[in-house]
Amino acid sequence: MGRRASREAAMKLLYQLEIQKSDKSEQIDFALEEESLTDNDKMYIRSIVDGVNEKVILIDSIIEKKSMGWKISRLSKIDLSILRIGIYEILYREDIPYSVTVNEAVELAKRYSNEDAGAYVNGLLAKVSKSDINAVSDNDVEIKDDSYKDITLVDNANKDSASKNDSKI
Repeated sequence: MGRRASREAAMKLLYQLEIQKSDKSEQIDFALEEESLTDNDKMYIRSIVDGVNEKVILIDSIIEKKSMGWKISRLSKIDLSILRIGIYEILYREDIPYSVTVNEAVELAKRYSNEDAGAYVNGLLAKVSKSDINAVSDNDVEIKDDSYKDITLVDNANKDSASKNDSKI
């Protein structure tokens, strides 16, 4: 199995984990037991899945910020899984060129999602850069529930002035 197929397997696993919320580590272990996976495939898949899970709050806040008005909950789970992998690779994987990440994400979107998904994924990933690691701080993320489906970016710079203005009404 090559890197492309490993990325596809990671996307499918992230999708599965998004749908089935039960015992994530058991699901990951079960998926990695597939006989056709080499040790390199398993290492790549595990690093992507673990990395995305570790950084999901930051990644989702970047998706929401770059989506301009779209909430995470409006995205299909397939598109969300593809975008999470793409953003994780752009931000944290020095061994994968940016153009490869974007191209592979677009191809996955074309194959597994609707006809417009490739263009959407391409457009969103084109807005992501390494500087986005620092662009969204913990203070800018407000978690509305445990599943991280509804993440709201908060403009903390204007939050105090907005609440002061509200009290004047």
